[in-house]
Amino acid sequence: MSTPRDRDGFDDDEAGRGWQEPAHLSGDEPADQPNFADRRKQPRDSDHTAEGASWQPPGWDLPAATPDRGAGVDPSWTPPATPPAAPPATGAPERTGGLFGGRRRQRDPEMTRAFTYEGDQLGAQSWALQHGWTISDGSGPEDADLTELMAGSPVRPGKEARAAAVLRGRAGAVDLVAFDVVYPWGKQWVAKYAITAAPLLGAVPGMRLSPARLWKHRTGGLVPLPSGNEAFDSRWQLLVAEDGPQVRRLVQDPAVQGLLLGSDDGDEFWTRAEDRRGGMAGGYVAAVRPDGHRPQLIEHHARLLTAIVGALAAGY
Repeated sequence: MSTPRDRDGFDDDEAGRGWQEPAHLSGDEPADQPNFADRRKQPRDSDHTAEGASWQPPGWDLPAATPDRGAGVDPSWTPPATPPAAPPATGAPERTGGLFGGRRRQRDPEMTRAFTYEGDQLGAQSWALQHGWTISDGSGPEDADLTELMAGSPVRPGKEARAAAVLRGRAGAVDLVAFDVVYPWGKQWVAKYAITAAPLLGAVPGMRLSPARLWKHRTGGLVPLPSGNEAFDSRWQLLVAEDGPQVRRLVQDPAVQGLLLGSDDGDEFWTRAEDRRGGMAGGYVAAVRPDGHRPQLIEHHARLLTAIVGALAAGY
């Protein structure tokens, strides 16, 4: 066991009189071997080139600041094109919600243009003019019936909805009226639904024909009437206010079943009866789809409504 009095090889006695400084620190080194402290004052050989210049990585030096420095630039190089400036925002600022009334922000002109209802000037209306149909904005006296027709639709349009871009014409042997259901969006109107309707004479049964996958709204008093065709009943459902030969002819009609089974199940149909002037009964059978009118949709609705009107009028 060692004690504080044990010698550790450095002391000759307890007072340490026998200790000497190492040779490389005392300066008593041979002449041909420099002192360590002196070596620290001299740069390392690896930090200098053979010519004595300081070493630097390749490409470190900047080009000399001479007037002809640009002479080495590739003449085929052209500066990148400046991106076009964003178009200035137009329209009145839009107020956002907030605890103290919110703040106003500038409305994006592209977003405004995308949601602006323009009536499909080069689409459905152009198609209508080419086929001899008439066009109205939905505010004329002949459009008064459309409000009631729209109110009874399965999509429940609401009080803010109105009819717009009304097209009237004939498809084969059936008269049709097609219009968009539009809603206010700021100071503009946005089309949300497309409705096409065909007038009916005589008794108009209360009914709704919808894809089986859709949730049914406001079906009070309507009962399902199966067709007997399992493939058809798995995709479509007819709800009627009263069973009878007229609605049975409709749900069992091969032409109607074939057209509906060949569709994408995206339309709903309903009827609306009304008392016309002179006491003659009548009404409409209509189709609705969550879309704006376009030529393909008008022709699609025309085929379906022609078959439905033919089935309902077969017993007259």
